[in-house]
Amino acid sequence: MAKLTALHGGRVYDPANGVNGEIRSIYLGPNGIVPAPADPGEIGASHDISGCVVMAGGIDIHTHIGGGKVNLARMMLPEDHARDAVARGVHPRMGCGHAAPSTFTVGYRYAEMGYTACFEPAMLLSNARQAHLEMGDTPIVDKGAYVLLGNDDLLLRMLAGKADPAAVRDYIAWTLDAAQAMAIKVVNPGGINAFKFNQRKLDLDEENTAYGLTPRQILLALAEGIHTLGLPHPLHIHGSNLGVPGNLDTTLQTIQALEGLPAHLTHIQFHAYGTEGDRKFSSGAAQIAEAFNRSPNLSMDIGQILFGQTVTESGDSMRQYAGSAFGSPKKSVLMDIECDAGCGVVPFRYRDKNFVNALQWAIGLELFLLADDPWRLFLTTDHPNGAPFTSYPHLIRLLMDRSFRNDMLATINPDAAAASTLASLTREYSLYEIAILTRAGPARSLGLETLGHLGVGARGDVTVYTDHPDRERMFQRPRYVFKAGEMIVRDGELVASPTGATHVVKPAYDRAIEKHIADYYQRFMTVRPNNLRVAAGEIEDDGRGRLVVHHTGRRV
Repeated sequence: MAKLTALHGGRVYDPANGVNGEIRSIYLGPNGIVPAPADPGEIGASHDISGCVVMAGGIDIHTHIGGGKVNLARMMLPEDHARDAVARGVHPRMGCGHAAPSTFTVGYRYAEMGYTACFEPAMLLSNARQAHLEMGDTPIVDKGAYVLLGNDDLLLRMLAGKADPAAVRDYIAWTLDAAQAMAIKVVNPGGINAFKFNQRKLDLDEENTAYGLTPRQILLALAEGIHTLGLPHPLHIHGSNLGVPGNLDTTLQTIQALEGLPAHLTHIQFHAYGTEGDRKFSSGAAQIAEAFNRSPNLSMDIGQILFGQTVTESGDSMRQYAGSAFGSPKKSVLMDIECDAGCGVVPFRYRDKNFVNALQWAIGLELFLLADDPWRLFLTTDHPNGAPFTSYPHLIRLLMDRSFRNDMLATINPDAAAASTLASLTREYSLYEIAILTRAGPARSLGLETLGHLGVGARGDVTVYTDHPDRERMFQRPRYVFKAGEMIVRDGELVASPTGATHVVKPAYDRAIEKHIADYYQRFMTVRPNNLRVAAGEIEDDGRGRLVVHHTGRRV
């Protein structure tokens, strides 16, 4: 019988079970966390972690790690790879990339930072196989993906033709099943499609000229369908007018348009801009936070920007086209698949002396500090759009240390600092709240019952940090990381590289929708639906991967 691993003396932060800094022992077995054994002989390894902070493995709810746009970013940035090549041995293998890291590098760096699960938020059905191949090549971390709907021709035809909402739900469920996806994401609803008909913007109640549909109608149809299907995670919304001054109003209208339906607003920092001041660019963080605080149906992640070189990659080809003029270095890629959806890749450098960039930085932090409920708020940089995920320890220090935050505020563009309320915000996040933002909250939102917590029955993903007043230093280099009870990191260095699981949902649907889909593909597409469907065996790959199917419960 396999022996247990015991962790003694650490201060445990486990918000899912209401544990806030208590000194506790944790026992890890091959089947996860177990109660204290009656027989001490069952313990094989014992670690004294006095002076350490213990949390579940981190979960990144929104990070671009696989699929067409990610691979395009990797290909177009050889200089990014050359500047950040990491020589390793056979195990772990070498990798490269800062803003657009290779698959191996993604898995290793997440694990070395204490994260054990991350979720790709923008997978096309037509590119799902490629996305799963890349994620399958990403070691250690569990993963899952949100499949895109809301700009595909079939859905727009159905909505324009006043299709029965039951048929729309069946199409949503079929798409999730075919793509082996975890949730549904909508990007600039109807706007990516409208861009192909030469519309350069699409406001919430402006019609797509080809279909006569508004983003409001698309959002409602998807949000209602997902809610009725009983998916763990609600509609994941990248709203209209990303990055546009004045999009604050669009975001507030979007919140109202949802009519109380559950929804997740992603990278909200990029949707929180006003038009006040001489530069016609201002913070809308206070108004967004106020609306969020009174809307218990909503969750959101921030998409914090941090200064330095990165690459922006998004399914929002409309907005990426508009932003391509500001690329640094000056190059970009815009692409489209089957006239159903697209993406844009634009390198970018955020500069602390630039007024707009500096105020974007402040807006994200204002949103973090003004949002009341950490259970509905998640820590992201929209990797790599705001910054690479490796900057999370720095972001955590900004949230936990007001003095450090104000020191950084004093270094940015002075006009941006003056236009921000950041200096007046005294809130400092606690370790318990950081554990909610990065562990317990994402797990609850995604329905990950055995992840994000340290109770008996949890899978055994555990991160042990050596406590240090410099929280950036502390979160950069864990003392130990365990995945499913196995030690994978010791003193910040990888010691094992297991394969992570892929998380999916499988809602029931009426199979009659498949005939309608097949007829559509026969008439309009260059492939057939069965060519796009990703089989479970392709992910499990003769036992080298594993699918975890999560419960859905249809609502009446």
